[in-house]
Amino acid sequence: MAQQQETKSEPFDEFIVDTEDCEAREQAYRARGTARPITVVGNPVLHKECRDVTEFDDELARLVDDMFASQRAAEGVGLAANQIGVDLKVFVYDCLDDEGVRHVGVVCNPVLDELPAERRMLDDSNEGCLSVPGAYASLARPDYAVVRGQDAEGKPIAVQGTGYFARCLQHETDHLYGYLYIDRLSKRERKEALKQMAEGAPRYETVAND
Repeated sequence: MAQQQETKSEPFDEFIVDTEDCEAREQAYRARGTARPITVVGNPVLHKECRDVTEFDDELARLVDDMFASQRAAEGVGLAANQIGVDLKVFVYDCLDDEGVRHVGVVCNPVLDELPAERRMLDDSNEGCLSVPGAYASLARPDYAVVRGQDAEGKPIAVQGTGYFARCLQHETDHLYGYLYIDRLSKRERKEALKQMAEGAPRYETVAND
C-alpha cells in the first residue's frame, strides 16, 4: 500500500498511449485469435486470486489474441483471463471513456494505485459483467483510476482512465483478484442481479459451472 501511495504523483508522460491506431490494433489481435466461451459466476476460477504472469512468451501472446476475439464475440469492453477459464493475471480492454475516446490495450499483473482523497470522486453508474450475463446494478467507484503492471512483453506500464474507462480498469483488476462487481453490492442488490441473470439468456457462449 505504501509503495502505491509513493508512486501516485509520478508524471503524466509515464502513462502509455492507448488511444492511437485502436481499430487496427484490435483487429490484428482478433484476427489471430479464437473466441472462447465466457465463464460465469459460480465457477471456482472466478472466485480466487489468479497467478502472476511470469512468462511473456508466445503462449501469452496467443492468450491475448484469444481474449480480444472472445471480448468482441461477447460484445464486451474488457475481459480478464479467468473469464475464459485461464488462471493468469492479465486483462484486455477496448473501451470508450466519457468523452468518447477509444482505449485499447493489455495489462498483465495489474495493481491499482491508491488514490489521494481529492481524486476519489465517486460515480454510481450502472455496471455489468460478461460473467454475470444480463444483469446490471448501480455501483459507486472512483471516476479516475491508475493501474500499473506490465505489457504482453513484460515491460512496465501504467494506464490511466476517467469515467467509464476508469470503471473498466477497476472492474477488470478486481476479476484477477477473485472479485466480481456483484461481490461489492449489498446482499439484496446481489440477489437482484443474480435474479436478472437467471431470468435472461446470455447472447454469447458460456461455460457451465463445475
